Amino acid sequence: MSSRTPKTKVGRRYQTPATLESDFQSGSHRRVLKNLKGIKQKSEMDRAEYDALVRVQSAYLERTEQDTRFTAELIRKMHKDWLGALYPWAGKYRTVELAKAGFSWPPAYLIDKNMKDFEAGLLADKTPCLQGRPDRVFNDVAEVHAEILLIHPFREGNGRLARWLAELMILQAGLPLPVYHFTGRGSVKERTRYLNAVKRGYVKDYQPLADFFADAVERGRLAEANRT
Repeated sequence: MSSRTPKTKVGRRYQTPATLESDFQSGSHRRVLKNLKGIKQKSEMDRAEYDALVRVQSAYLERTEQDTRFTAELIRKMHKDWLGALYPWAGKYRTVELAKAGFSWPPAYLIDKNMKDFEAGLLADKTPCLQGRPDRVFNDVAEVHAEILLIHPFREGNGRLARWLAELMILQAGLPLPVYHFTGRGSVKERTRYLNAVKRGYVKDYQPLADFFADAVERGRLAEANRT
């Protein structure tokens, strides 16, 4: 690999080399990636991404079965179904290098191999996520979650996609839908806890992340009970 530092464009979330995937929408003040809708306001794009995710999650809840085995191709399809109306690169592995707060994710040229290994290893072993002891389920979810986030296969949406995959695995195991508590009072502390747990997962210490999902499922259980 070259020791030269690539020219970068700097956005709010990532530093990336100057390529099509890192272009910003004209008139967005470098806050919104170039998109198919011509959206310039970050708040509008946040809402568009959120609404699209809610719609596609509902569809996948109906089509995902207890015996569904997750694959690299299915994960790409999930990303495409979610963001395909917004970004031309949705469902495609990133071709840019990503870094945030001093941390660099594995290079783009390794993503295809890493995803194949991920599919043949963890996804084959941990999915479908079968009903069993909750602590085992949460550990399996934590392993899969940390690995896909470490690979960081897409230009945008990796965290939300990884949590969506975790939700589908948890539901496969017959557990309540997790509630992450990423908004409202106490959410900053919970987000920090989650990010720290993900970092521990990168070095194969999965317990903090398993505990995070266990607590999120317990909140989901309580919310479900309050609705009935």
